[in-house]
Amino acid sequence: MAGSGRRGLYWAIAGGVVLLVGVAALIIASLGRPPAEGPTPAPTSTSVTSSPQPTQGEAGPVVDEAAADRGWVPEPVTTDPELYVRAALAAGGTFDTTQGATYEDWISYLHTWFTPDTRYTSNADRQAELEAAKLEMRQSVVFPEEEWDSLAREDGRVASIVIGGVTLAPVPQDESGDMSIGTADVTITFTRADGAGGDVSYEESTRLSVQVLCGPGSIPTPDSAQQAGDCKLVRFFSEPVEP
Repeated sequence: MAGSGRRGLYWAIAGGVVLLVGVAALIIASLGRPPAEGPTPAPTSTSVTSSPQPTQGEAGPVVDEAAADRGWVPEPVTTDPELYVRAALAAGGTFDTTQGATYEDWISYLHTWFTPDTRYTSNADRQAELEAAKLEMRQSVVFPEEEWDSLAREDGRVASIVIGGVTLAPVPQDESGDMSIGTADVTITFTRADGAGGDVSYEESTRLSVQVLCGPGSIPTPDSAQQAGDCKLVRFFSEPVEP
C-alpha cells in the first residue's frame, strides 16, 4: 500500500447482473487513500485467528443500543480486536433505508466509531489524519448518497457479515503494539422490494481490511459505556491488506 496513490477496490458498485425477477445485482466500489505522510499502513507479519462462525459479537455491551433499531450495526464495547474488526467491517456496509434515518445520519453514526491514529505524535497531525480518514470513508469507501437514494426508492436494505476467520496483523511503526490491521471475507446481502408486494435478495462477496486501536490511546465515544483502552476504528482500507 505504501506510495500506491489511489488504487484497488474496496466497495465496488456495478450493474448488469440481472436476476430472474429483473433486479440488477450491485457490488460496492471505491478507491482508497494512503496517508499523505507518516507511517505506512502495510503490515510486515500476520497472526491468524480462526473463527468460522459468521457472528459479529453483538450480544455483548454496545455503545448505542438504538443503532440496531435504525438498521445499523451497533459498535461493541470490547478490548477484543477480532470482535471489533468483525463489527467494523459489517458496519461499513449495513443500513436499512426503511427505518427513517437519512444518509447523513448513517455517515455521522459511522464517524463516532473513529479514533485518531496514535502513530502521529502531535495532536494537530492526529486530528488532521482523523478527519482525512473520515472523509476517505465517505468519498471512497461506503455507498455514495445516490446509491442510498436508489435503494431507498425500492425500500432497500443492505447487510454485511464477516464469514470465516479474521487475520490480524501488526501495524508498522506502532511502538505501542495496540493497533491491528484486520482482514476478512465479507458477504453483502442486498434486499429490495420486487414491485409485486414482496422482496428479492441477492449476495456479493469481497475481502476487506480495517485498522483498529485497542489500547489506552483510544478515545471513547462521549456519554457511552466505552472507556479509554476499548477498541476504536482508525481507518478503512480500499483493498485487502495482505502479507
